[in-house]
Amino acid sequence: MKRFLYESQPSRIVFGDGAIKEIGKEIQLLGMKNALVISTLGKNGMELAGKVAALLGDLCQSIYPKAIQHVPIESVIESVEYVKKNQIDGLITVGGGSPIGLAKAIALETELPILALPTTYAGSEMTPVWGITENGVKKTGNNVIVKPKTILYDPELTTTIPAKLSVTSGVNSIAHCVEALYSQNANPITSLLAEEGIKSFVKSLPKIVENPNDLSARSDALYGAWLGGTVLGTVGMALHHKLCHTLGGTFKLPHAETHTVVLPYAIAYNAEYTPKAIQSISRALNSDIQDVAGTLFDLIQSLGGPVSLESIGFNEEDIEKAADLATKNPYYNPRPIEIEAIRDLLEDAFYGKRPGPIPKRV
Repeated sequence: MKRFLYESQPSRIVFGDGAIKEIGKEIQLLGMKNALVISTLGKNGMELAGKVAALLGDLCQSIYPKAIQHVPIESVIESVEYVKKNQIDGLITVGGGSPIGLAKAIALETELPILALPTTYAGSEMTPVWGITENGVKKTGNNVIVKPKTILYDPELTTTIPAKLSVTSGVNSIAHCVEALYSQNANPITSLLAEEGIKSFVKSLPKIVENPNDLSARSDALYGAWLGGTVLGTVGMALHHKLCHTLGGTFKLPHAETHTVVLPYAIAYNAEYTPKAIQSISRALNSDIQDVAGTLFDLIQSLGGPVSLESIGFNEEDIEKAADLATKNPYYNPRPIEIEAIRDLLEDAFYGKRPGPIPKRV
């Protein structure tokens, strides 16, 4: 076995039906006495934020429903000012990646502890990765201070996620697992977790689409999200995330939908250079090893997920600009980043062209 480094980052996980009821005890363990509940303005987010605030009583200072997708710098500045003015001593995120992303940006400036109550499968609650969009460019970084100290995984809270959003959120988490398999610092531990994470979603997403109230399937999906977030927080990101950060930050495409569309094409791009990763993905998908990218494409399509950039609001005339931005300051990637090849990838993704088979030598 080759030498490897595995670094485990501490966090406290409470997993299971009814985990939300533990929130009062958990924030006291973190020393919070004047906590801010962060959510989006959406109906589900606001309702759950209100429930959390009611459970906390005097320990909750207020609800802050101003989380925005891709974390614009303007919202970060406003939020930090609010936190300082109101002497907030802890942050509670309710919802998906947007509230968690805003809390991380605040923590980056204030070092306040975060407790996360995820209601999607984004997985960002398990990572020290932050992202802020400024002047149309999404910048990311890694700092353990932004990683939530405690995460409450309650499958009951995810039953309100519509089936379509469940699919895109789940594929977003599959993307974390896929990139972990061919990350520059991949190791046997994270690879096991990543393959298990993909399997969890392959098993659970069809059941959720059939019956969004299936708690067993919801639990399996939330378990997969935990695994996906864990490996994303432990190893690095590659081409897929660079493309999605570019498309989301600059062209304001929806986060989970962008990950869903791009992933099969990113897998196809790297396939010849990542044979072990392709073997793992093939096992998790129960697919022909030569048709891994196509099999994932078919699965997404069968679940009603988007398979083209055109369908989620991207303009064909922006392909050139996106390819240029995605090849500047690229993340590590097993295959060299070539602008012509990236342009071709984006063109295929724009039209939703099913990825072809991998050459036989893989």
